[in-house]
Amino acid sequence: MSNKINDKDVELYLLKNTDFFLTRESIVSELNFKHSPGKAESLLERQVRKLRSEQKDLLDSLSVFLSNASENEDLFSKSKALVLKVVTAEDEDTLIELMSKSLKKIFDVDAAYLKFFTNSEMNSLEESTGMTFSAGETKHGSFATEKIQILFGDDSIKSVVISVFKNKNKIGLLLIGSKDKTRYLGDEDTTFIEFIRDIAEAKLKTFPA
Repeated sequence: MSNKINDKDVELYLLKNTDFFLTRESIVSELNFKHSPGKAESLLERQVRKLRSEQKDLLDSLSVFLSNASENEDLFSKSKALVLKVVTAEDEDTLIELMSKSLKKIFDVDAAYLKFFTNSEMNSLEESTGMTFSAGETKHGSFATEKIQILFGDDSIKSVVISVFKNKNKIGLLLIGSKDKTRYLGDEDTTFIEFIRDIAEAKLKTFPA
């Protein structure tokens, strides 16, 4: 025997349960209502429009979250590959070479260097570039061609990241450059670059003085 529900049954049920939609807003957002042209928008129509807007915002947020998750997974995979390379270094020269080659290959950057300066060399560098380099800081953006030429020896580099750290009695610079002037505009998160710098700094401490 079929218990088919007709329109009247639905109508009677809703009249008896007037709070039915209070906990079912997702259903309300999917309902269609006839709107007569020229008449004021009803309260129910406004509520439906609001719910649909909120639903769209949630879906947009979810889309961004999933996109970021994918990017973060890729970043983690590349970071792992870099760390596995770095830990094989047996001395400072090998580490410098590994960092440069690995950053360019794994992260597809145009230039990557790990350089060290004595205090007097750093003073000269700061004087010639008009920049200051303090341990722990990270600079990024598009700098004057003259400054990039001094730091990278390559004026085809248009945007850079410079992360500074202390290595025993020297100052270290992790230099990453791109020929794309928009790649490092100065508004991105520097956490990843600082992570790479910290890995290099930690490995350097394992080498004999």
